[in-house]
Amino acid sequence: MSTLALKGPTWVTVRQYRRTLWLAAAAVGVSLAVIGGLRIWDASADADLPDRWGRGYDLLRGAMQQLSQGMIALPLLVGAFVAGPLIAREFESGTYRLSLTQSVTPAAWLRAKLLTATAAALATTLALTAVYLIGWQRVSGSYGLHWAERGPYEATGTVLTSYVLLAVAVGALVGQLVRRTLVAMAATGGAVGLVLLVLGSLRWNFLPVRTITGTAYQNVHALQPPGSGLPVDQGLVTADGRRLPGYFCHGSGVPDGACRPDEAISAQYLDYHPFAHFWPTQLIETGIVLTLTALATLLAFRVLRSRHP
Repeated sequence: MSTLALKGPTWVTVRQYRRTLWLAAAAVGVSLAVIGGLRIWDASADADLPDRWGRGYDLLRGAMQQLSQGMIALPLLVGAFVAGPLIAREFESGTYRLSLTQSVTPAAWLRAKLLTATAAALATTLALTAVYLIGWQRVSGSYGLHWAERGPYEATGTVLTSYVLLAVAVGALVGQLVRRTLVAMAATGGAVGLVLLVLGSLRWNFLPVRTITGTAYQNVHALQPPGSGLPVDQGLVTADGRRLPGYFCHGSGVPDGACRPDEAISAQYLDYHPFAHFWPTQLIETGIVLTLTALATLLAFRVLRSRHP
């Protein structure tokens, strides 16, 4: 057992931030109690009620929506903690010097902190993902919980784990560069949030869309994506092949059944991503984020060596 015990700077880091670790474990426990309890309540609801109706289901769906938002915020929280209390505060208070006088190299000091933070962040993320999937089996596809929406997309795939790893690496880099706890926390949260926003806006451009077409005349409804597909763009197609956005052929005020009096319309179109694009998109985005993580980690250790050779 002694060989498995934590030693040196790793033991110090765990001991120093044990309350934070217990807080993370408590958050997982509360999430499991809430989602698991509501899932059991929903499953035991009156069998005479129509599917997806009942107080238990409504509360479960609301809790899942809140958990979705919390899962998106997880990388921001991890990055802020690593940058602020874990790294920058050590430099701000000067306590890192004490560690370096205990026969610990600067690289070993930083490595111990990052390994501890990474292990705790990954364990928390994977545990919360497991809790999320317990409720996801019931509420997937309902309003606000589509597989491609922000929150469910991150929480049900691999990208959330990659963003958490990125947050640890960026926090280590920014914490050394800024060396002020609150400023480092804000800067890291902003940097990780920016990556989340940019890749979130680009992810559905990684793969080509699929297109379906249909007839277009008055009172014909707009096309819907097959299955649970994600609609990307839709509109009308003219006789010469041009696309016109929006304006479908239904409603009043269109004379003689014409679709567009000013244009010769031949069909309507819908571009969409099928559910089959979920995992390829996840893996592409995960690869991009992990590449950024490796770069940020390399820069963090280079900054450390340049300042503490």
